[in-house]
Amino acid sequence: MNTDYKVGDLIYDANIYDGLNTFLSDLQFYKKWLPKNKDAKILELCCGTGRLTIPIAKDGYNICGVDYTSSMLEQAKVKASGVGLDINFIEADIRTLDLQEKFDLVFIPFNSIHHLYKNEDLFKTLMCVRNHLKEGGLFLFDCFNPNIHYIVEGEKEQEVIAEYTTNDGRKVLIKQIMHYENATQINRIEWHYFINGEFHSIQNMDMRLFFPQELDSYLEWAGFSVIHKFGGFEEEVFDNNSEKQIYVLAFNK
Repeated sequence: MNTDYKVGDLIYDANIYDGLNTFLSDLQFYKKWLPKNKDAKILELCCGTGRLTIPIAKDGYNICGVDYTSSMLEQAKVKASGVGLDINFIEADIRTLDLQEKFDLVFIPFNSIHHLYKNEDLFKTLMCVRNHLKEGGLFLFDCFNPNIHYIVEGEKEQEVIAEYTTNDGRKVLIKQIMHYENATQINRIEWHYFINGEFHSIQNMDMRLFFPQELDSYLEWAGFSVIHKFGGFEEEVFDNNSEKQIYVLAFNK
């Protein structure tokens, strides 16, 4: 069994990433849970190119963004500078991050925990969050609620999942096919990229799936208590049909 799980370099190409991820449906949810005090310190893990970091900073918050990919952070810095913001963007691995400071709110948006492929990776990240939370602080994150029917259908044939033009003028078409590994709970996703009408490459978008009761147990083990668990960014009740698992958590010291 191949255990080389990863996300392809082209997926993290900053312009291709930004062209694909233009939505902000999660922004208002995360904004709602920010402390009312604008002097509060906010930490975003897996901030990417600043899709959420920059709007939150625009609202006057002291927010720090962390990501593992230098090209994404360079794009984030350019975008922040373009709107007159000086945001502290840090290149680091969230499993081993140690900023030597505490924050009022820590969040991991955009399904990013799915790239923590082993339990060990998740547990290290949860300990990292604990170490960076002030007493009384909140931890928020969102991820998918595994849908077996969707996975089965996705294994049958390629489907087009995106078609767009990047800011630097590339016409991008992405086709997806996937295969689920039962033993590891990894959904092996392949994105087949066509750029300017020609096939370019196959890029992995592997994602570890976390089932609801499993994830609840991991969070409890790590010392977090669930304040809310929602099924969508409109704060819908989490149920059998929920596409998302969205957590608002506190750490029990």
